[in-house]
Amino acid sequence: VKGIIHGNTGRAPWNRMADGIRQKVLDLSKQLYEGFNDMHFTEKLLEDQQIELSRETVRKLRRRAEIGPKRRRRAPGHRKRRERKAREGAMVLWDGSPHHWLGSDHPACCLMAAMDDSTGKVLAARFFPFEGSSGYLWLLQELVKRYGIPLVMYHDRHGALHRNDSYWSLEEQLAGRQDPTQVGLALEALGIESIAALSPQAKGRIERLFGTLQDRLIAELGLEGVQTLEAANRFLKLFIPRFNRRFSVCPRESEKLWRKVPPELDLDRMISFCYRSVVGNDNSVRIGGLIVDLPPGPHRRSYAKAHVEVRQLLNGSWKVYHQDRLIAKHPS
Repeated sequence: VKGIIHGNTGRAPWNRMADGIRQKVLDLSKQLYEGFNDMHFTEKLLEDQQIELSRETVRKLRRRAEIGPKRRRRAPGHRKRRERKAREGAMVLWDGSPHHWLGSDHPACCLMAAMDDSTGKVLAARFFPFEGSSGYLWLLQELVKRYGIPLVMYHDRHGALHRNDSYWSLEEQLAGRQDPTQVGLALEALGIESIAALSPQAKGRIERLFGTLQDRLIAELGLEGVQTLEAANRFLKLFIPRFNRRFSVCPRESEKLWRKVPPELDLDRMISFCYRSVVGNDNSVRIGGLIVDLPPGPHRRSYAKAHVEVRQLLNGSWKVYHQDRLIAKHPS
């Protein structure tokens, strides 16, 4: 009988966790890191507390202590996988995610982000009060200045990105196409192809990104006590590089397809709000409640009845162009 009894019977395992460590992990899980999922909590234990445990060990500890998983997983439906682009800069996915990012006690806001399809790297991200044209133009300007001009922008059919109305002006009927949105104008000016997805599943990569961010970013914002959009945007500058190191992958091909911005291109003008207007007899341009007085042209010429292009830059200031020549400015 002794021969079939293992020699370690009754002995404590050599890798057994100390009771003090076990209790500390449970206390941290219930207090400081209450909103963190198992994997995220495991990473924070090593990063902040210098406690190295496996994800499975942490999961078992929490379940035995009746700490349930953060999210209940559903059985995935069958989807056809879209292979990633081979090179960085070939396709950029962008979207906005309205959510209670600062907690249920604060108003909902929108996290807008752009990611590279080949690597999954977050290229630019920022919190805005709502999803709209100004946020998409900011993302476009940020990624173009940092990386260059991508070949394709892939997105949903949000009204800031895609015309969803059936109205055709006379000019549009003559031209045979609807005028693009403000964001669409900027994409055309930069030579970027715009592709609108037909379903949320088609752009599942960025949908999954926001799912991960809603899981991890909200927990870390709460841990840092962030309660305003300004503070949240400052925190993003620290969070996104760490997030990319954890989740981005290497592209299949090392050559990048970002196109350089031509030196003669006025990027601030291209990525802005564009309006067409006719100058009044008093040499002024009216846009909504704004009146911009135009100075005399060469040889004190008048601009009355001239067709001009009015641009509102992302910093709020205004510029008026006539035949591609800047003729007037107005502060924000």
